[in-house]
Amino acid sequence: MKKVLVLGGGFAGVEAAIYLRKQELEVTLVSDRDFFYIYPTSIWIPTGEATMEDVSVPLDELAFAHGFELIVDPVTALDAKAKHVTLQSGRVLDEYEYIVVALGQEKIKLKGIENTLSICGQPEEATALYEKLDALVQKGSGKIAMGFGGNPKDSSAVRGGPAFEVLFNVDTYLKSKGIRDNFELTFFAPMEKPGQKMGDKALVMMDKMFKMTNINKKVGVKITAFEEDGISFEDGTKLESDLTMFISAGTGHSIIAESGLPLSDAGFVVTNEYNEIEGFEGIYVIGDSVSLMGPEWRAKQGHVAEVMARNVAYNIFQHMQNIDSKQSYMEHLNILCVMDTGNGAAFVYRDNKGGKMIPMPLVGHWMKKGWGWYCRNSKLGKIPRLPGM
Repeated sequence: MKKVLVLGGGFAGVEAAIYLRKQELEVTLVSDRDFFYIYPTSIWIPTGEATMEDVSVPLDELAFAHGFELIVDPVTALDAKAKHVTLQSGRVLDEYEYIVVALGQEKIKLKGIENTLSICGQPEEATALYEKLDALVQKGSGKIAMGFGGNPKDSSAVRGGPAFEVLFNVDTYLKSKGIRDNFELTFFAPMEKPGQKMGDKALVMMDKMFKMTNINKKVGVKITAFEEDGISFEDGTKLESDLTMFISAGTGHSIIAESGLPLSDAGFVVTNEYNEIEGFEGIYVIGDSVSLMGPEWRAKQGHVAEVMARNVAYNIFQHMQNIDSKQSYMEHLNILCVMDTGNGAAFVYRDNKGGKMIPMPLVGHWMKKGWGWYCRNSKLGKIPRLPGM
């Protein structure tokens, strides 16, 4: 039986391991942590509606359920040509004919970034957000600023949705406490029209939501530095903040930068639509590590990463059989999410035909809750997977 090595324990890596095992291949997954973290439902950790344990699935349980080998040991080096992987422990993995790279991306580090917390960073940051918000709630007042940044070299590396979700959830949470009027909430971003990927109709609705919730906006001005008490901008202004959440845009992973793989200007791996790399047979790259092809509005999302993973599992198996049949991720490229507000949600969808944003009062919140339950239990094999999910 030919062996496949999967690097990364996120959405792309876990999905690849599961579907490679469905092809009855021998699979080893390497991860730098011992749990799979469901980032889309971590948005409720800052308001105390969920804990880190609620949105984490032990990788050893996933490994047992699907029959793949698990190694919890960070990757420190990848030699793509030689197919050599070095781990932090010093162990070298070099006996695999196929390697699936799903190491994700790193974050652009702006000046003073240590004065911020992110909902899309290390999982522990979500708990730190809860603690800081709780301290302000105990105090009874405060100034909270939440936003996201961009990468001028790759527009697909932006994570904006979670910033909106946490901000609206905090607004709902403070209202439930009866103290919303004592807090100043501000959304900030350096681009002129943050969220434009969702389409013009969605932007109009977002503006209405900001006005309805009395959330201030500071957009279209470059951020120069984050400080302990706020954010400084290029126009000389400063946004005062007791709690700053900022989702920095993605950039290429440092391990991949030294791997010998071809990279885009932003440091992401250049692949074809089948996630193959020219000149590197047996190496596939998926998820956030990829230089995503497609239109300007394209975005790196979990469901796109999982499509890549399933495709690669199929493509590897076909390659092993010397069958010229491949699956592409391009036809599945879209923006799809349920943007939660704590007391409802909005369904967001964007493709080449345009974008839409449909309000889902109350029911939307519980739909996203249900998706979190489905994600955990379907990956563990406790319930059937639904087609396309």
